[in-house]
Formats: sequence, structure tokens, C-alpha cells
Amino acid sequence: MHVELRHLRTIKAIHEAGGLARAADLLNITQSALSHQVKGLEEQAGMELFVRRSKPLKLSAAGVRMLRAADRILPEMAALEEEFRSLRAGKTGRLHIAIECHACFEWLFPVLEEFRKAWPDVDVDIRPGLAFDALPALWKEEIDVVISSDPEDMDGVTFNALFDYEPVFVAAAKNPLAKRPYIDAEDFRDQVLITYPVERAKLDVFSQLLMPARVEPRSVRQVELTAVILLLVASDRGVAVLPDWVVREVRYNSDYVTRPLTETGITRRLFAASRSEDVEKPFMAHFLKLARTIPVKLQRD
Repeated sequence: MHVELRHLRTIKAIHEAGGLARAADLLNITQSALSHQVKGLEEQAGMELFVRRSKPLKLSAAGVRMLRAADRILPEMAALEEEFRSLRAGKTGRLHIAIECHACFEWLFPVLEEFRKAWPDVDVDIRPGLAFDALPALWKEEIDVVISSDPEDMDGVTFNALFDYEPVFVAAAKNPLAKRPYIDAEDFRDQVLITYPVERAKLDVFSQLLMPARVEPRSVRQVELTAVILLLVASDRGVAVLPDWVVREVRYNSDYVTRPLTETGITRRLFAASRSEDVEKPFMAHFLKLARTIPVKLQRD
């Protein structure tokens, strides 16, 4: 049996109108065309859908079942059509984000707070569990954005530059290195280095400073939360290297000192990778704009 949406709309209109003439007016077709459509549908069903001897026209048992289907399916299709209209207009969508840096939460939450006010119908989520298999997940459309400082040349993926940042050395004010104007790789040899629990290649202090110099800290302690890292540093349990948007909170705290890495400092760039076809979506473009401006304000505050 081949039932189309117009058949369901016909059944519903005749039931509500109580007769073919008025239903034809509601559907904006001729009564003859409506009768022909009903006849064809009944031939497919192999039974009558209306009790024709009744006034107003009533549904048969088979017609009642089809009306139930119409009441269930037509609202779902109307909602789907509205959703597609919103998608075409760029009002709705999905923004699932994977991050490759723990400290990114510090600026990402303010960005998403502004984003949700402008795009309340976009489904937003952060997927930290995918952090280091993120680019394959982007290909598979399991996520929509990857925040990373390591761009790659990938077909169909665009790495959108967000902002530059400086990895900054942080130590307790009583640490001997507090007297240094800047910190070199050799200064870490007798220090406990406190880092996030990720592979070394993903940490700026290792990839940009220690690994090229072939320097190993006295020991490495891994800590999940930024606040705990700063607590341990303040207690002189170790030193850390954190992005400049994080250290703004301790810059004027007498328990800490912050110093550049190397005499000239180290600058890194953060990117948002997304499927190239998604870059021009209105909500994606707005997210990228917010992600370029809000973190810079945090760096300056």
C-alpha cells in the first residue's frame, strides 16, 4: 500500500470537515479530484475508509486507523519541515567541540556563553573524551570543531586562525628562579614540572622548549585542574608553564611570579579546525568571531 502525505492530509480534512465538498475547499482542490483520490486510496487499502451513508461523513474502522497515523505523522513532518527551513536560514544546527588543550576551558566558556545568547537553537557540546582523536572524529562528523595549536594539511578541513598566545612560566615567589628575568630550558633540570595529563608533544613547554633542547625536568607531576596546578605552584611544590590567558589571574598575586620562556619569549597560535563546507554557516562564522575576540580581551585584562 502506497500512502503519501497528501493522502493523510485528505483523510484528516474530510474527517474535520464532515463532507467532501467542504474538505475540497480546505484542500484547495475540486470535489471530483478529491473523490478520485479517496477512491484510489480505498482501492489500495482494499476496503472503504468512510461510511458514506452517514451525515456528516464518518470514518470506517480502517479510516480511523489512517486518521491516527495522520495525527501522528503530519505534526512530525511539519516539525521536520520547519527544522529544514531553519537549517537553510542558518538558525539551527550543531556545534560539538573537541579541545586539545585543558587550559582552553578558561576562555571557551565565556565564548560559549555569548554564543548561546545569539544562537539558542544551536546544539552546543564539548567533547573532551575525543580530544586526541579529534581530527578523525571531525572527518566522521562526530564533532564539528577542534581547538588545536597544531594545524595539519587535510582535504576538506579548514584550520581557522583564532589568536596568538604566549606560554608563560609560573613559579612561587620564593622559588630561586623568581630572580631570573626569563627562563631557559636548562632552568628546568632541577625543577618539578607540573603539567596537564596529556602527552608531551601536546604541551608547549615540551614541544617548543624542552624537547628541542633535549632537557628533562627533575620530575613531572600531572594534574587535571588549572586551579590545583596554581595551588601547588603557590606552595612551591613545582613550577608550571601556562597560557597567558590563565596567568592573568595570578599576575598581580604576591605568591607567584611569571616569566617569559627564553629571552625573546615564545608565541603560539591557536586554531579552530572545522569541515570546510561548514565555515560559512552563519552560526559557525559567529562562533569563530567570538573565539577571536573574547580570549584577546582576557589576555589584556
